[in-house]
Amino acid sequence: MSDIEMITVEVAYALPDKQRIISLLVDPGTTALQAVERSGIEKEFPGIDLATAKMGIFGQALGTKGLKTAKEHILHHGDRVEIYRPLISDPKEVRRRRAAKAEAASKQ
Repeated sequence: MSDIEMITVEVAYALPDKQRIISLLVDPGTTALQAVERSGIEKEFPGIDLATAKMGIFGQALGTKGLKTAKEHILHHGDRVEIYRPLISDPKEVRRRRAAKAEAASKQ
């Protein structure tokens, strides 16, 4: 295929101290997972496990809310595939602890 027929997409990953966005040309019909694999981003961030990493398109997690999984989601021109890091702690649990601490402080 010629470059005219290809689409431009981005693959993004971020750590607290480093981020990388890789722009690449891919064939129409390329899935999110295929684009991530072709980007080579795991060479720069060896801690990424593409087999288990959660991914999304512009903040919308793939495989949820009616979206297909990264293996199935076909990219469109201009899409940015984001690779999400695993959560260190459960946000709901953090909020519960903070609320309990605030309640205890208000009773003193």
